[in-house]
Amino acid sequence: MAKDIYTKIGSWAFLIGVLIAILVGLYTAFTIESEGSVINSFIFTETGGWVIWVLVIIGAIVGILSFIGKGTITSKEGPTFLMAGIALLVMAGTFWGWTDAITGPWIGALFAGISICLAIFVAPIIGLLSIKAIWEMGREV
Repeated sequence: MAKDIYTKIGSWAFLIGVLIAILVGLYTAFTIESEGSVINSFIFTETGGWVIWVLVIIGAIVGILSFIGKGTITSKEGPTFLMAGIALLVMAGTFWGWTDAITGPWIGALFAGISICLAIFVAPIIGLLSIKAIWEMGREV
């Protein structure tokens, strides 16, 4: 019974985190386009900083639940999630650095805003699952 409640908490936390990350990413893209600079975007404001902390905390909750084996990401899905998450982190860094170079209305800002906010949400999950994967590999020796 307890595993069911933790699975539901993990599922809802993951969905809420992704939804918040996408919405904040869209607003960040809007501020990048309207301000004309990445440095003046929403996530560099005080309110944006608090929203980023909320994303990190929700990501940590999902990561902790998955780390102890009671979350939505099972040990079977762990390696796939880690690879996808690392690809997202690399993509976010790339788009964030090349926002001004990617031409077209909103394209660079959308890629940068959404990918960086999703990466901020997923980073704690990836960190905790990486530690778990390393621990399990070392334990099997």
